[in-house]
Amino acid sequence: MEKKRILLIASYDGSLIRFRGDFIKSLVDNGFEVFTAAPGYTENFYEEIKALGATPLEFNLQRTGLNPFKDFKSILELKSLMKDHKIDLVFPYTVKPVIYGSMAANMCNVPVISLITGLGYAFTGLTAKARLLQRFNENLYKLSIRKNKVIVFQNKDDYQLFLDRKVISKQQKVDFVSGSGVNLKQFSFKEKDATDKVSFLLVARLIKEKGIALYMDAARILKAKYPKTEFHLIGIPETSPSAISIDEINELHEKGIIVFHGPQNNIPDHLKERDIFVLPSYYREGLPRTTLEACASGNPIITTDSVGCRESVKEGINGFLIEPQNLDALVKPMEFFITNPEKIKEMGINSRKYAEERFDVDIINNDLITLIKRELKM
Repeated sequence: MEKKRILLIASYDGSLIRFRGDFIKSLVDNGFEVFTAAPGYTENFYEEIKALGATPLEFNLQRTGLNPFKDFKSILELKSLMKDHKIDLVFPYTVKPVIYGSMAANMCNVPVISLITGLGYAFTGLTAKARLLQRFNENLYKLSIRKNKVIVFQNKDDYQLFLDRKVISKQQKVDFVSGSGVNLKQFSFKEKDATDKVSFLLVARLIKEKGIALYMDAARILKAKYPKTEFHLIGIPETSPSAISIDEINELHEKGIIVFHGPQNNIPDHLKERDIFVLPSYYREGLPRTTLEACASGNPIITTDSVGCRESVKEGINGFLIEPQNLDALVKPMEFFITNPEKIKEMGINSRKYAEERFDVDIINNDLITLIKRELKM
């Protein structure tokens, strides 16, 4: 029997390895012919995707901003890829790939299962620009995904928002998964030992919406009170309007208030060495990959009681949920772990159990492949 051809569409090549590598391998192992579409592959990622058994394809995409001419060109390029490679089903994720991939698939009558991985800055509603972008994106979503076979969400809040804003109707077929999942072998469990030198870690894009500034303010307060405590930060400097000043980060690093590592490829090692994972995000997350990885590694979690983030914490069991953009609310649980280090081990064990129950990448990928097979009537 001829293999069914699946096209995954991403906004950048690295996400295909970091977030979908296990999924690509599972699709190949299940007998699918897999193609991936992304703009501007680096040589390393191109070869890694081929090594997984998939075929990388390129298309042009303006990842940020709105340019109708360039965006329409992206849609036409995706349409050509689908026709040229006789794609049987399209699987796009993140905002632009979902919208443009769905539009292109509609043009050539190819079925789509789209994955809503979070709605990002545009749906925060924090600024006039964000509210304008939200209305614009809502209209694009309505136009593009109405014919999708299934729309997969990572949390119930995003689904409810789409219903409330009439982006989708209750008649449309939807499903849910617990994020992109985490490879429990790659992020192996290590029990945390009680110590008087408690260490915190935040891994995120260096933008305000991820709560970086709040974390740095908490570090200033707590470092003065508990000098042995360490506050680690990993992330790539940004150039967006909401970027955190790299000069400010470097200044705190030089003063010994935070330990700034810059971008890192060995996140599992950092999670093993640190005690508690912190993500004070007020970004419209899907289900943050970093908190899942921290759970799998046995780190208690401090994150915000907001969309997506709250999914990774059982309050008081494997961590704490805090009010977004509230410095006192962040300092309080951080100080709790500093003064009660024995709770780190207990909550860390609970984090690992939660990851095994809910976030195992094998479970999530099996659910998605079952969904794909059902829609392709295999």
